[in-house]
Amino acid sequence: MRILLVEDEAEIASLVRDLLQREKFVVDIAANLRDAKFSMLDNRYRLVMVDRMLPDGDGIELVRYSQRKALQNRFLILSAMSSIDSVVEGLDLGADDYIGKPFEPDELLARVRAVLRRPQPEIEIKWSCGDMEFEKHSRKVTIHGDPVTFARRELAIIEVLIQSSGSVVIRDRIESAAFSYDDEVSSNAMEAHISRTRKTLSRNKAGVGIYVVRGVGYIMKEVE
Repeated sequence: MRILLVEDEAEIASLVRDLLQREKFVVDIAANLRDAKFSMLDNRYRLVMVDRMLPDGDGIELVRYSQRKALQNRFLILSAMSSIDSVVEGLDLGADDYIGKPFEPDELLARVRAVLRRPQPEIEIKWSCGDMEFEKHSRKVTIHGDPVTFARRELAIIEVLIQSSGSVVIRDRIESAAFSYDDEVSSNAMEAHISRTRKTLSRNKAGVGIYVVRGVGYIMKEVE
């Protein structure tokens, strides 16, 4: 089972990671909100353990981010902000549990197990942009309510872009979604797939554009 630990204090991150790994969890670490958001989009985490005081903001933002992106994450807040008001705020905003620092290792593990025992709700996750919808579990694309077929790599490109529609997605992340490590990728392979994707979207009047951001990546947004 995979867990994301969002903690900028290296000593605490190492301690918690070692504790969880001894219990056979797979643990990824992010030191800030930005890296955590990328990780949450690229991986399926049953649990996100997050500090509130991070270099680029309050870790509680990840709960809101998960809700906006329709991700199925459980959240355990692990923070020195442990006043009653802070705990109530975190739980009211959607965290599953909240434990203050410093903590006892056995209590932390017990709370992790308790959160993970709770049944995971089945949520139909859809992303939309313009007149196009992408259904996460079936990986089905509809435009104006009608199904439209895309090649495998074009579907992967749509999936990664529509999750972050309106925001720039770096090129490397799109390539990782569309091509496996074993693929021999030519210099213009991704551009060719994006070009075909654009043509299909235009032909079906999806009201969606895919635009290049030079030197960075691509952005999907509604055509104005």
